[in-house]
Amino acid sequence: MPKHTSVHTETDPRFLQAAKEAWACIVLAALNFLWWFATAYGLGTQPVEQYTWIWGLPAWFVWSCLLGLPLFVLFIFVTVQTIFKDVPLDAHLTEPDQER
Repeated sequence: MPKHTSVHTETDPRFLQAAKEAWACIVLAALNFLWWFATAYGLGTQPVEQYTWIWGLPAWFVWSCLLGLPLFVLFIFVTVQTIFKDVPLDAHLTEPDQER
């Protein structure tokens, strides 16, 4: 069994940063799903004869898949650049003077 370290998840800034990054990922995933659902089912509910066509494809497909993917890749890039941070993975972060 691994030994407990003196690093506490409540006070260790690495865990706070990891929680912040996890919430950012959850929000991005939820927004991606909402975008896809709203555009795919919102624009694709009428009969095929009434579809709007873009580049020979149904508009719902262009908006939900072809334009949604690069849009969310951009969102992910911005999120990683602004919210994600490098953190040390050393288990003795809070006790730097202690021997390992």
